[in-house]
Amino acid sequence: MFYNSRLPDTGYRIPDTGYRIPDTGYRIPDTGYRIPFTVHRSPFTVFILNPIFVAMKQKPIKYWRLTIMKKSFVFLSALLVMAAITVSEVHGQKGLKVFISVDMEGITGVVHSDQVSSGGNDYQMARRWMTEETNAAIQGALDAGAAEIVVNDSHGSMRNILAGEVNPAARLITGSPKPLGMMQGIDETFHAVILIGYHAKAGTADATLDHTYSGGSISAFKVNGVEIGESEMNAYIAGHFNVPVVMVSGDKAVCAQVRAALGPQVVVSEVKEGIGRFAANTLTPKEAQKMIRANTTTALKKLNEFKPYKSTVPYQFEITFLYSHQAEAAMVIPGIERVSARTVRYTQANFLDGFKLFRALVTLASS
Repeated sequence: MFYNSRLPDTGYRIPDTGYRIPDTGYRIPDTGYRIPFTVHRSPFTVFILNPIFVAMKQKPIKYWRLTIMKKSFVFLSALLVMAAITVSEVHGQKGLKVFISVDMEGITGVVHSDQVSSGGNDYQMARRWMTEETNAAIQGALDAGAAEIVVNDSHGSMRNILAGEVNPAARLITGSPKPLGMMQGIDETFHAVILIGYHAKAGTADATLDHTYSGGSISAFKVNGVEIGESEMNAYIAGHFNVPVVMVSGDKAVCAQVRAALGPQVVVSEVKEGIGRFAANTLTPKEAQKMIRANTTTALKKLNEFKPYKSTVPYQFEITFLYSHQAEAAMVIPGIERVSARTVRYTQANFLDGFKLFRALVTLASS
């Protein structure tokens, strides 16, 4: 230890330069140790020591002896340090919050209704694949530094994911009914949304188990004149809370639809390619899980490239039902306009209110 000691001019010259290291007389707080080189010439002091002392709320090293330009360097260096700390807290391990919505038709290996219905022979196997892909997304989020992860079971009864096998780093929302359905739990505190096991909208060619929200009642669903599927629908809900969808997994058809609607920056995990509606060329579950994990991490590490999905207000909604009597049932709701035998239309100030009315109309149509 060098308490209250002064290091004299060493006289040492750096080889090939002739630079002489003199004594500055500066004492490091609490030790009395003097730094044996000049403040006004040392890049080490300007760019490293001063910012550290500023961050630690210590007196800067002989700040008054620096030129205006060098004082500016110190100030800018300190700002960079504080900015790095701020970014780390917002997007790093201390703050990243991720919402994961998990459907079933887009899970690897799933091609038939027997696999997605609780009474089906292959359901237990398919729900295990669903759980494993959920865990892959959770692990990918953890790899990206996520501090909080919420998973919402989003298929059918919404009691499919094996709760006892979910990575304990996440919370699981299970069961139904839920006010926001597939997006229950989302709010403005999240940074990103991941959609796992999603499928294409109703009427899509070569799309595994394609449908829109309710296969027994909905033929098409339009928002501001554009037909959308469940991926875009849930992206709108996330957008209502200013949260972007950053990664989607499913078959080739849904991946194409997502990128066409939300933009090419959205990361997709194409786990299978539909061959008609009830067959697919699919990855094995393990390979799909590797892809989902890696792509989740990739997406979450470039959050600045994504924007919430929104449209112009007010929102105009148009539902085409499978049968005319379903449109007739919808007419008991005030504000609903019947456009044709199977199609109704209505307008809402924001998407969330319009979505809730949509769910009410689907319930009427299914009764």
